[in-house]
Amino acid sequence: MILNVSTAHFIVSVFTIIAVGISAAAFFHPPEAILESMAEVDVKESWLPVLGILKAAGALGLLIGIGVPVPSIGTAAAVGLVVYFVGAAIVHLHAGDYSISGQHVYLLLAVATLVLSLMTQ
Repeated sequence: MILNVSTAHFIVSVFTIIAVGISAAAFFHPPEAILESMAEVDVKESWLPVLGILKAAGALGLLIGIGVPVPSIGTAAAVGLVVYFVGAAIVHLHAGDYSISGQHVYLLLAVATLVLSLMTQ
């Protein structure tokens, strides 16, 4: 079975919404692992709610984008998430963290969502 671009866009968007939404929620009540990871890359704990809001806004934008007939909303949200996760990757690289971790998975999901969004317009 071959998926068309519109169906692939919907499926990838839903996965991205779920993944980023869960990640955003975790920033409001961070487990020790997130606190340790942020400390290792010199991100202050006080930034976590702001970062969580940015992630949540991106996930909400994607949800709105697939729920209303204005695809540019979802595309804008995907662009925002790509920028956010590129920034996260840069922060980790700057701190000497060269491991493949969560932010890379989220970045790949955001890029895939953006590319598919652009292909459906």
